[in-house]
Amino acid sequence: MTVQPPAGASHALPPLRIPRRTIGARQFDFSRQIAVMAIINRTPDSFFDSGRTFGLDAAVAAALKAAGDGADWVDIGGVKFAPGPEVPLEEELDRVIPVVAAVARETDVVISVDTFRPEVAAAAIAAGASVINDTTGIYDHAIAEVVADSDATLVITHSLAVPRMKLIAAPRYGDVVTEVKAFLADRVELAMSLGIPEDRLVIDPGHDLNKNTQHTLEITRRLDEIAALGLPLLAAVSNKDFIGESLGRPKNLRQDGTIVAATVCAMLGARIVRMHDVPSAVAAMRMTEVILGFRQPEWAIHNVGTNNL
Repeated sequence: MTVQPPAGASHALPPLRIPRRTIGARQFDFSRQIAVMAIINRTPDSFFDSGRTFGLDAAVAAALKAAGDGADWVDIGGVKFAPGPEVPLEEELDRVIPVVAAVARETDVVISVDTFRPEVAAAAIAAGASVINDTTGIYDHAIAEVVADSDATLVITHSLAVPRMKLIAAPRYGDVVTEVKAFLADRVELAMSLGIPEDRLVIDPGHDLNKNTQHTLEITRRLDEIAALGLPLLAAVSNKDFIGESLGRPKNLRQDGTIVAATVCAMLGARIVRMHDVPSAVAAMRMTEVILGFRQPEWAIHNVGTNNL
């Protein structure tokens, strides 16, 4: 059933076919909610935090802190998206699975694992993950089959490159939004043909993944066209290069631009935002929900009754 935006909301949003989801132990209504996904990189070479949470204890602590700060999801990754030397399967498992298991013991936060390997996906689900975040757009069909055999949700991301390999040439698109939307629609059909029901699928247009800054900006300003596919859309914009290039800022000075980009995405239909700074992101998304009419303000005392200014 397609659910329209709430009555009284003047800002039109693309409707969702199945907005109410059970993901892990939590319930979501994406017709009235914007979830915050925290980023936990157990990698020594992550593009933003440069190994800050590579240690096991540091990764677990960061995930639990994110949950305490209001994150709905934590996304744990053991191999970065960017090209580089192959990380052996056993090493990726050693990086990811202990974090998943430790976090699952302590909190009911949704645990997502960023991987393109079906073996890691299966082990993560067994350890307590309820989302597999595949940034390769189901490059390996087996990862969808693993998810289909579980209760987990699959995030399908647009990307063109072979995992961990550079594109042979600079990415080129005729109309990047049309092509990304068609890719995602095709991959949704593939996932469903492999046994994953539609209510366990999320789409991600892949900001900056095999795209230059102009491509990513076009996707951002026309995100509602991709959200019109009718599935919850994840926007992974945090501290990315399109923000740095737009503002002329290094990685450590992109937070303001990140909040603006995430808010614009939410206003155009994103229902999950993947973010480094959880407290700021949670406050921004709660404010966006109020503006959109998804929920009421926490207080209602300004210029009410005798409290007039």
